[in-house]
Amino acid sequence: MLDLKALTEAVGELDEEKVLADLEAFVATNPTEEEAQEAVAACQAGMAIVGDLFEQGEYFVGDLIFAGELLTSAIDVLKPVIGGDSSAKIGTIVLGTVAGDLHDIGKNIFKSMAEAAGFEVVDIGIDQPASAFVEKVKELKPAIVGMSGVLTLALESMKDTVDALKEAGVRDDVKIIIGGNPVTQEASDQIGSDAFTTNAAEGVKICQAWVA
Repeated sequence: MLDLKALTEAVGELDEEKVLADLEAFVATNPTEEEAQEAVAACQAGMAIVGDLFEQGEYFVGDLIFAGELLTSAIDVLKPVIGGDSSAKIGTIVLGTVAGDLHDIGKNIFKSMAEAAGFEVVDIGIDQPASAFVEKVKELKPAIVGMSGVLTLALESMKDTVDALKEAGVRDDVKIIIGGNPVTQEASDQIGSDAFTTNAAEGVKICQAWVA
């Protein structure tokens, strides 16, 4: 049985060897999808530890980047169990971090999990102006637009992006989900998004419900 607490600690300590070895052994036991989701949650809890240590000055930007890569590798190991037939895409998500924000760890976690769930995710990157989202939506006609941001100023950029989608006449063609530390129900209402989340796994569930 996978020790979830030890897994969380190993992610927090950036112990790549232990994290991947434990997960590979876990996948070999043919776990249920629910058990695999618990493992993902344990990894995410480890990422929260990394974030805390970064804020305390014990970890640096390089550690954050490594942690994001470690999490992507961990989710890749779990992908066969977290479902999603890779050949049949259930919908397209245009995803990006909004203007003025350079954070991409949360976005990348969401991307990995959404792809594991069967979505095609088109990641337009960080610090993306409203026009970049509008352009992609017109080009790809996705089901969903995902906007990420960690800084409080990202909320303003998210609102600008929703307004730009309205002006372009494509707002009603997509569902919009926003994610990141500063987002709340109140912020979501002001921005005009359809949903918000501070948890990647929950965000993917919301998106799955939209395309079901």
